[in-house]
Amino acid sequence: MSELLPGYSPSFKKPAEILRLRRRRSRNEASKPAAACPGLRPFSPGPLRGGGGGSVKRRNPFASLENTGGSPGKRRLEMPLDCGFVPPGSRPPQQEICARSQGETRALPVCQFKSVEDVIWGEPLAAEPAATAIESPEKPFATCEPPGGSVTFPADWSLKTRLLFTSSQTFTWADHLKAQEEAQGLVLHCRATPFSLPQSIQEPKLCTDLRCAFQQSLVYWLHPSLPWLQLFPRIGADRKMAGKNSPWSHDEALQQVLMSEWALGFTSLYNLLKAKLCPYFYVCTYQFTVLFRAAGLAGSDVITAVMSPTTRGLREAMKNEGIEFCLPLVEDESNRKQKNSETNLQASGAADHETGYTSEAEDLADIDEDESFSWLEEMGVQDQIKKPDAISIKLRKEKNEVKLDHRPESVVLVKGTNTFTLLNFLINCKSLVAAAGPQAGLPPTLLSPISFRGATMQTLKARSINVKAQVQSGYKDQFSLEITGPIMPHSLHSLTMLLKSAQKGAFSAGLYTHEPTAVFNTAVHPQTSKETVCTDLVNCSLQPSTLEQLIQLSQLGKSSLRQLDMRDYKYTWKS
Repeated sequence: MSELLPGYSPSFKKPAEILRLRRRRSRNEASKPAAACPGLRPFSPGPLRGGGGGSVKRRNPFASLENTGGSPGKRRLEMPLDCGFVPPGSRPPQQEICARSQGETRALPVCQFKSVEDVIWGEPLAAEPAATAIESPEKPFATCEPPGGSVTFPADWSLKTRLLFTSSQTFTWADHLKAQEEAQGLVLHCRATPFSLPQSIQEPKLCTDLRCAFQQSLVYWLHPSLPWLQLFPRIGADRKMAGKNSPWSHDEALQQVLMSEWALGFTSLYNLLKAKLCPYFYVCTYQFTVLFRAAGLAGSDVITAVMSPTTRGLREAMKNEGIEFCLPLVEDESNRKQKNSETNLQASGAADHETGYTSEAEDLADIDEDESFSWLEEMGVQDQIKKPDAISIKLRKEKNEVKLDHRPESVVLVKGTNTFTLLNFLINCKSLVAAAGPQAGLPPTLLSPISFRGATMQTLKARSINVKAQVQSGYKDQFSLEITGPIMPHSLHSLTMLLKSAQKGAFSAGLYTHEPTAVFNTAVHPQTSKETVCTDLVNCSLQPSTLEQLIQLSQLGKSSLRQLDMRDYKYTWKS
């Protein structure tokens, strides 16, 4: 055999034999006395290389610094796990306990801990509900609610695509509405009848008023209405609309008819808004979204329109049409920087006044940009130095403006009579409608809480789900209610009012925002009188408590609500 295989070695052993020998060696080493260093974790890397039996075992190269006896992590793990706090460096030498010892693994105490750090410091687990929502560490929420909770939550002007309510109480009361209850809910919506429910309903499924009010809260109005197309959201919807039938895409006459009907509906909505019969409405294009609000809402005493996201080309076109607007987030940032610079100048100016010098900013304040190069002529080198021309200066300014495009900072705010000019601009703007792609020739989507000319009544989709949630003692029932569709601010508030009564003041809600509209929560100044607003908007078809919420000055900035919780009839939220 060795003649046929020249590389064959008689001492060759199979892998199974080597593993058997290593296991035997490990058992022999485990039976030996412990190492001199009590804090060093034993390990068995196998037979020593290049040395005899009396050589010292080399350090494991893959061991971390915490494997050594003097590391802080090792010292913390050696502290007694008795659910009590022991300050670092003060552990009794006789009570050192290691999670691992030579040849055996010791069980930790039965006491539970919140995290690894709690295991290290011995902090006990507080009593918590069995089912706890775990937030993703990749995108943490910013908590902005008062510590003890609040009886209401701030207005959120962003559009939601989905709401997911969870509760320990069942949502069966929202399923399978009777024909009479559905019809009554639609009539209550059309008549803008306010509903009033008790604080707690013992049998929600048997409460007809609750089920009718639920149907009333799901209604919204849409134009155009094309059942085979999903008309919200419009931004980024090309993939969902691809392959769908669109006979208007290559028919200019049909496109003109659609746009004509859309312009009538748009104008009808603005007239209702101006008369304070409509509180607000949305215009959703394939590139941006516009929110029109009646005077008195969001802390403004005039009609406002918020548009996002925008581009430099769109803003230039609005300027050319004479539309006055502002970039509130950019102005807030510049005002903040100006205040900081003024503070610094005042501090430096006091020192300059003592020495008789003025600051450099004051010296250059009155120098014109064209005259700032006059010193080159005095030195006689004006022909040797290339000065930036007007085109270069303009390109530099345009570069700064382009940086805002498609970002939250590009949000545009239009106030007062300029909103009517914006209306005409949008009706006549050719780039308002896509020229190619699945949305070619399709007018923007109009969303409103009330009816208007050419609108179609639609309802949000509701579905209740019952699941089994795993807890420490086994499983328990977890109930959820899912609402999908273009969810406007008034619908969100009305639904929370219903759930407060039906779920006995305890539920949680996950809010899924249409991200381009999150910036609609940017604050609008100045704030108007609350009493005057409530009187003027009494006929805008909103519930009284919903109207009271929407007239408040926006508090969320360019963020939106992501999580809403109610415990003991008090709200807490995260954005």
